[in-house]
Amino acid sequence: MINFKRADHFQIVVPAERLEEARIFYADIIGLEQIERPKFRSKGYWFNIANIQLHLSTEEAMPRTSRHNAFEVTNIAAAREHLKSYEVEFIEEPVIPGRERFSFIDPFGNRIELLEMLK
Repeated sequence: MINFKRADHFQIVVPAERLEEARIFYADIIGLEQIERPKFRSKGYWFNIANIQLHLSTEEAMPRTSRHNAFEVTNIAAAREHLKSYEVEFIEEPVIPGRERFSFIDPFGNRIELLEMLK
């Protein structure tokens, strides 16, 4: 058995030629804190997101899939309005009782779900 403690990080990939554009999107539009990344052979950036990290690195573009990362937020309506102001593409998700949620596609084809637990 594996006794998990917490999620540490997740990775999002973008085409190498769009890496700086991705850094700006995640730092300036999404509002994540950029943190120091160890020196690796590959290029990329790391960010804090709640109590885990986002590791942004490069890979050739792939077709869109249902693979995604999901994050709980405290005000999903405000998150939607913020993203809408940047003309981000939305995907409406099927209803799950007790949750309000939607997904968006970042400018690099990555699907990200935001959700708020309803009381």
